[in-house]
Amino acid sequence: MKIVGLSGSIVGSKTRTAMNYMVKEVTGKYPDAEVTLIDLAEYNVQFSDGRNYLEYQGDTGFVTKTIMEADAIIIGTPIFQASIPATLKNIFDLLPVNAFRDKVVSMLVTAGSPKHYLIAEQQLKPILAYMKAQIVQTYVFIEEKDFNRKEIVNDDVLFRIDRLVEDTVMLTETYTKIRQEKEAKYDF
Repeated sequence: MKIVGLSGSIVGSKTRTAMNYMVKEVTGKYPDAEVTLIDLAEYNVQFSDGRNYLEYQGDTGFVTKTIMEADAIIIGTPIFQASIPATLKNIFDLLPVNAFRDKVVSMLVTAGSPKHYLIAEQQLKPILAYMKAQIVQTYVFIEEKDFNRKEIVNDDVLFRIDRLVEDTVMLTETYTKIRQEKEAKYDF
């Protein structure tokens, strides 16, 4: 199983801190899973210009191809100005409309205010549904107060990340099994 963690911003540290913890949990609980963490702050990703994702070179090509080859994607995103960052939206724009078909996608959201907890529901989930993702319905929302010195200090948040990892892997295994059984019915 290929799992990609996508840290969807080029600024700040909270989302990356949460994504690092998530990767640690995945590799600890599921050592057979192939986990790749893509932190957009470490890549020079071009703006989408409408080309097919396979035509992009360099960092842009690497990021898009890695996402397209994944079985599951865990998106980490901060909330800026009551919206997802443009860098994350650009990733969605670089990918084809059906990019997340047969992929499980879950979300980790960091925000400075509890007022932004519905951004995932109102902005991120509709985009993922449009792109045909199998969405893990619950997501982890982490506030400013849950961090101290680049560490998550709220045990409930850590528990919810653990649960998100379990749900993501379980849903991915379930959909893979269903898809394989369905494909086995055909002789070609």
